[in-house]
Amino acid sequence: MRFESYETASFYDEMFEAGGNPRAGAALLVKKIEALSLGEIKTCQQAAELALLNMGITFNVYGHEAGTEKVWPFDIVPRIIDANEWERIERGLRQRITALNLFIDDVYHDQKIVRDGVVPEELLHSGKCYLAPCAGLNPPKGVWCHISGIDLVRDADGQFYVLEDNMRCPSGVSYVLENREVMKRTFPQVFEGLCVRPVDDYPDRLLETLQYVAPEGVQNPVVALLTPGVYNSAYFEHSFLAQQMGIELVTGSDLFVHEGFVYMRTTAGPRRVDVIYRRIDDDFLDPRELRPDSLLGVPGLLDAYRNGRVALANAPGTGIADDKAVYAYVPQIIRYYLGEDALLSNVPTFVCSDEKHKDHVLANLDKFVVKEANGSGGYGMLMGPMASKSERDKFHDLISQDPRKYIAQPMLSISRVPTIVDDHFEGRHVDLRPYILYGKDIYVLPGGLTRVALEKGSMVVNSSQGGGSKDTWVVSPRVDEPYSVNGAPAAVAPAEASSC
Repeated sequence: MRFESYETASFYDEMFEAGGNPRAGAALLVKKIEALSLGEIKTCQQAAELALLNMGITFNVYGHEAGTEKVWPFDIVPRIIDANEWERIERGLRQRITALNLFIDDVYHDQKIVRDGVVPEELLHSGKCYLAPCAGLNPPKGVWCHISGIDLVRDADGQFYVLEDNMRCPSGVSYVLENREVMKRTFPQVFEGLCVRPVDDYPDRLLETLQYVAPEGVQNPVVALLTPGVYNSAYFEHSFLAQQMGIELVTGSDLFVHEGFVYMRTTAGPRRVDVIYRRIDDDFLDPRELRPDSLLGVPGLLDAYRNGRVALANAPGTGIADDKAVYAYVPQIIRYYLGEDALLSNVPTFVCSDEKHKDHVLANLDKFVVKEANGSGGYGMLMGPMASKSERDKFHDLISQDPRKYIAQPMLSISRVPTIVDDHFEGRHVDLRPYILYGKDIYVLPGGLTRVALEKGSMVVNSSQGGGSKDTWVVSPRVDEPYSVNGAPAAVAPAEASSC
């Protein structure tokens, strides 16, 4: 099965240069794939899908007519990121998380960034994710955002841009780990000769991060993962991570607060919990101080946290950095706290609460992607260039009625990766969600989750709307021989040592 008919024009291709030559790190992979017949590749793809089914790797789609639980869509052609390029991405992510952590702490304390006129006060306090009860909170070790997922896209210019920040309960890392496991089981031959950075130590690093932020004086902290339950779209991930870390998976009804400490109910009686990796949104954590109708949280949890009796990861209040209107100010936030220019650029963003921005967006809805400032999952969006007039008119009214709720960005020509379609390869659009752990140090998982829009022409990669995923390889080639496609030699990096 060969790539001769594969089209690389129009969009940046992650595997091939415009002339058809493999990019750095991809030459050997291309050679291995082209050595396989169509039947062999289809057999590997089918084996991967069967493995996902047998391993129970699923996600839930709310309101889907055919049922809620779906097998995770996966394509076996991996996405390659050269190690040198990854080093630049990693530095940019470390910088961004450091600045956002300082920003969140400032928001709930002195708000110097507001007083100095860098971020508008109204923007913060009008945000859905600003939590007044978190004012004055001091998380253990000064860390608010222990686990982050930063969405990146590559535009036609070949540069990566930050699309959005996910600081509350970023999901998807379990699929990174399982994608790699499935690839090793069903398509092992493509790894030979390549130094692909491992990802399987993530659960250990996550547990170390959680243990690091335990309350002072606790020697052997008890860690639990708090899930909304089996009907949550990410429940597979919750149970998977709890199992991998060897910690308890609990719901709100399993926990209670007694004399200022948090306990979980066990068959041997109550057991104190020191650290909670919460996978429920801020508003639902504590019905006493946040949403009184919450059945997912624990009454008194916020007070126990405030008094240093339990650690929460991520800290409540981090959602303020998820706000897409706040996202527009992150370059200024980085410059304010770190005195540096952002290493990873934002996508140009128009904040509709700004009168001039709003007027410009309303006059050019056919050119913009409009998003809810606190939306997720690809819902509540307008893809302006692809939308009908009635759809644009609807969003014109919505923005006019509640401008704070919306931001707008130009539609990017996001990159593509070869994907198996019937008996050939076609380019499909992808994004990338790297995962960052902030504990004693800042750790960036190599690669992250590549989500792929499996529908032809679609740029919506969310699994709830027809998207799937690919294994993401941060790779340094070990070959010292160039490989050619269509008769043209491809430049290949020098061979490296056998160790990664």
